Amino acid sequence: MSDMAARLRLELADKIASEGWHDAVASVPRERFLGGAVFLPDPARGDLWAPVRPTDKSEEDWLNLAYSNETWVTQVAGTLAEDATGMVQGEPRSSSTAPGLVVRMLKAAQISEGDKVLEIGTGTGYSTSLMCRRLGSSAVTSIEYDPRVAARARAAITDVGYEPHLVVGDGLYGYADNAEYDRLIGTCSVRTISPLWPQQIRAGGTITVPISGWMGEAAFAHLTVAGDGTASGRFLRDDLYFMSARPHLPPPRPLLMSGIGQMRGARVDPAILQAGTALWMAQLAVPQAQISWGVDTTFLVDAGTGAHADVVSDSGGGWIVHQHGPINLWDRVEEAILTWHKAGRPHQSGFGLSVGPEEQRVWLGDPEGPSWNLPA
Repeated sequence: MSDMAARLRLELADKIASEGWHDAVASVPRERFLGGAVFLPDPARGDLWAPVRPTDKSEEDWLNLAYSNETWVTQVAGTLAEDATGMVQGEPRSSSTAPGLVVRMLKAAQISEGDKVLEIGTGTGYSTSLMCRRLGSSAVTSIEYDPRVAARARAAITDVGYEPHLVVGDGLYGYADNAEYDRLIGTCSVRTISPLWPQQIRAGGTITVPISGWMGEAAFAHLTVAGDGTASGRFLRDDLYFMSARPHLPPPRPLLMSGIGQMRGARVDPAILQAGTALWMAQLAVPQAQISWGVDTTFLVDAGTGAHADVVSDSGGGWIVHQHGPINLWDRVEEAILTWHKAGRPHQSGFGLSVGPEEQRVWLGDPEGPSWNLPA
């Protein structure tokens, strides 16, 4: 363990950690969890990634990379960075999340000494090890979907001296063998809360996980589990996002079409959907749809039903929408956006979530307010 690594760890802990996590960040060597390489994006094309290894840099530069408060991609399109022989094309599938984001997640989950934790998404194992440092290895169970990512994480976690219960499998099933838990945290984003999770958490325990969808927007849920196995709570102010759970990834998107179907004037400027809570509203309204933007056109498409919509500006300064298929996608998006406008355009933290055996309902303001069901 080099003096430089120890110094950089302490500097990182001073910068990002407090309220119980300073010692963990200052103690857990993040460079061990980057493995033999990370991916850096090609500056010209966002879908191309180049592996960078410790041997490509000086020790000082590699350690500075490891202890920067940045997310480093470790797997793209199923290829681990250390296995790549050249540029890899595709979407990131695993990463070493920025330490500051990890600590914010752990603090938001209100994890503290004495808690027994179930982590959904081991990833590189860095967050797992932070919890082991603070809680003790026996208090931590972590599940990873990808066997190769899991093997890589196990080696790193063991190497730094921790022995949590590590599981290879689908985290949406939880892990009943070690239940019940005080806290469940998702270090991946999900479209909906697994109905099995509340059954494995004690009454009064919590579930903290980003809820995202096929349009790419997320909200950070913090729920308390009741004695009857239901859960409810609000979305937090933090805009935290993690890579999607593998089973919750969208299907291949069909070809985009424009100018087909029923035509009318649109009541909402589609530009509002570029990001933020407006996109969250659209995603709630049509959770089965995906969104794309052309030069002058916004597209919505539902791979399951074949429904699609496109919205373009007209010469008079308004917008024209075409809709086709069994669901009028834009109608539903407009209704949700206008409801949000009427409520004063609150951030996602103005919403809550109630999880029951039959449905999961996102509500605006309070449980009696306007609501939308998450996908089953």
